[in-house]
Amino acid sequence: MAITKDAVEDKLKEVMYPGFTKSIVDFQFVKDIDITDENVYVEIDISSSAPEVEQQLRDDITRKLQLLGATKIDVVITKPKMPKQSSSQGKNIAPQVKNFVMVSSGKGGVGKSTTTVNLAIALAMQGKKVGLLDADIYGPNIPRMMGVEGQQPQIVGNKVKPILSHGVEVMSMGSLMEEGQSLIWRGAMIMKAIQQLLQDILWSELDVLVIDMPPGTGDAQLTLAQSVPVTAGICVTTPQKVALDDTTRSLDMFEKLHIPIAGIVENMSGFICPDSGTEYDIFGKGTTAPLAEQFKTQVLSEVPIEPAVREGGDTGKPVVFHQPDTETAKRYQQAATKLWQEIEKINEEGGVDNEAIQPTTPPGVSACSTGGAPSNSDDNHQGGGCGCN
Repeated sequence: MAITKDAVEDKLKEVMYPGFTKSIVDFQFVKDIDITDENVYVEIDISSSAPEVEQQLRDDITRKLQLLGATKIDVVITKPKMPKQSSSQGKNIAPQVKNFVMVSSGKGGVGKSTTTVNLAIALAMQGKKVGLLDADIYGPNIPRMMGVEGQQPQIVGNKVKPILSHGVEVMSMGSLMEEGQSLIWRGAMIMKAIQQLLQDILWSELDVLVIDMPPGTGDAQLTLAQSVPVTAGICVTTPQKVALDDTTRSLDMFEKLHIPIAGIVENMSGFICPDSGTEYDIFGKGTTAPLAEQFKTQVLSEVPIEPAVREGGDTGKPVVFHQPDTETAKRYQQAATKLWQEIEKINEEGGVDNEAIQPTTPPGVSACSTGGAPSNSDDNHQGGGCGCN
């Protein structure tokens, strides 16, 4: 029986992309199929630069097509360049991670965690080895959004192994404490928790760790910046003026902490009606562009309100992975591409260094809340402080 294109496609639907539960056909990685007699030519364009991913796909495709009786199988795989090593310097308590991305917002309720989840998964779908740290201590929503709510992480020796979900290594305070339990912690405890989530978790050799921060500008942000060299910061906002006021403070924080600003995500930027597909600017749209210009950065994406996003967050099925054809998923993918380009640019230009913001206060004391702000002169700081002004 002659081999048909449909038969080849059916077999390729059985080839799962490594680390995911979706096939190379579902991911739309198959670019060409050509059949001559019993010779089959398959061309795929994958998002991973890892040699082991390429080899596994080549072996799996060959094995599946041999079942059709193909005598010669030619598999051509196009892939991106290997990610560059980070050139960042300074204190780093998680040296196995090449790049750190801090995702912040000036206020709560703007979709920061939703953005963090979908950006992390989009980066993984583009072939990066990604970790996702939920550092929003008071409101750890990442386990639910990633579909790992109730799962207990594995303890290896005296460290904790992250939970793998949607191709991303995930860790959250919500996975380490009883569901519904409140945390009434002072700043010093928050600082210690952030350090432990970086140091006592068995993160792999990651290309990037995406970190969901608590809203605002406080101890958590400062502790993170002093513990690891943060490659880039992202600010999530909504188009309203009241949100933009707080966003300005977050962007100013990045500058004071010497964190390069990768861009702004304008969330809830329009509403896509599920019945007609028409987009309405119910909260405004495009208001972050002047702010991005002011801080010499870019708008990574204008992400609309789409029912699929809320449904995905509530059910642990992030839209970028489970509904990749939606407009929102496409915009998250675009934002992830822009983010990675910015990370590579930062590293090519010498990376980052957090030495200038190391604390001059005793351990366990919040450096920016001691009342001893750094002076504006070249003299030694009076009363301590983090040196971030």
